[in-house]
Amino acid sequence: MNQKHAALVTGANRGIGHSIAKYLIAAGIDVIGTYHTNEAEARAAQADLGTGRARLRMLKLDIADHTTFAAFAAQVRTLLEGELAPSALQYVVQNAGNIIHTRFDAATPEQLDNQYNIHFKGPYLLSVALLPLIRDGGRILNITSAATRFYLPDHGPYSAMKGATEVISLYMAKELGERGITVNAVAPGAIASDFGGGLVRDNAAVNKSLAEITPLGRVGQPDDIGAAVAALLSGNMHWVNGQRIEVTGGQSL
Repeated sequence: MNQKHAALVTGANRGIGHSIAKYLIAAGIDVIGTYHTNEAEARAAQADLGTGRARLRMLKLDIADHTTFAAFAAQVRTLLEGELAPSALQYVVQNAGNIIHTRFDAATPEQLDNQYNIHFKGPYLLSVALLPLIRDGGRILNITSAATRFYLPDHGPYSAMKGATEVISLYMAKELGERGITVNAVAPGAIASDFGGGLVRDNAAVNKSLAEITPLGRVGQPDDIGAAVAALLSGNMHWVNGQRIEVTGGQSL
């Protein structure tokens, strides 16, 4: 039996991650998604998104706790060899995250540690833990932020960690090339989701101000990113490697 492709998408229970899972499943790709604490939301996503063409299975993961990654990788292997057989892990999308809004000179050491662990150390070490499972010729996408290019108030610690992820993505692309694995960073702009407490989605003034600095006249929606990620993981984009790709509608040009 021919193997299917499978993807692992962190933070797939809501927002951008949920949309990425939706588009990949629509393309016939089995998805292993992760959630942090909201199991009911994760189970609802699993029930809603699974189709006859492809399946979604959700696993609990704390991206800030690297000590759990070996056991998590074993869970992924078990799914791929059991319930999701004959799928093989072709794609890893590092999406899970949060944001602590603060000026750089007001950030506490604990807040810096939180942003470092969630946005840099966690995804870095999770990719390492998953490497034995990723097929040669696979793809890794790291979701970063357009705020590594331009200033946004109270985004300093968050954006700095995303900038570090963009740098390590270049090194990953170079050093994993021997296995034919491509690595790229996708940098969304302002998205109307529950990220950051739903600030862009729910605060009309913030939404309006961001729409006004975007040439297409609106903020992004999770499906704008989900569709773009699915396109970048398609067979037509195998020659894109080591790139930072903004998906912003032209925000702050």
